[in-house]
Amino acid sequence: MLVHGLSGSGRWWRRNLEALSGRHRVYTLDLLGYGSSRRQRALSVRESAALISDWLDAEDLWGITLIGHSMGGHICIRLAAGHPQRIENLVLVCASGLLKASAYRTALNLPRALITGRKRFVPRILTDALLAGPLNLWRNASDLLKDSVQDCLPMITSRTLVVWGERDALVPLPLGQMLARSIAGARLEIIPHAGHVVMVDAPEAFNAAVLDFVDGPQAAG
Repeated sequence: MLVHGLSGSGRWWRRNLEALSGRHRVYTLDLLGYGSSRRQRALSVRESAALISDWLDAEDLWGITLIGHSMGGHICIRLAAGHPQRIENLVLVCASGLLKASAYRTALNLPRALITGRKRFVPRILTDALLAGPLNLWRNASDLLKDSVQDCLPMITSRTLVVWGERDALVPLPLGQMLARSIAGARLEIIPHAGHVVMVDAPEAFNAAVLDFVDGPQAAG
């Protein structure tokens, strides 16, 4: 299951779907307030985690691999900590959750984040942000900056891969290193030259890292 981040949509995984779906059944979603669900009020991180959990219950899905980017990773942390028996693998991609800053200071990093990422993806970022609207963006940005996941990280028992862009300007690499150290057995994969939207900036490296983690010898063992 692929969970996008703040101002994103399921379209942000377009460069990953073919590789991942070649070996696995893949679900993408648009969080409430974003993408095809843009006309609805955005939920908080914890509310989104609860809603996804309810959907997994309704579909009777087990042995899940959760892949979450930025705010989506934050949501996945909450979900994996609360339902360890259901989530087999957890992939956290430039995840928020340990970010300590004001919404204003974080917004100041947005131009630099756009510059360090893939330039051809900028129109998609701006379009999805426009569709979500300033109220949903501000509501979620304020919520995620207040919601630290530090206390729930020891509760995660899923196999965990932390993937980070070396040049992430929004959620800096030291936070990814701290996140990996705080989850038992977590593995850290740093993608050189990639920015915050690492699965778009370096899709081949990202896809290879995820598939090696999910399907590699350690998984079989």
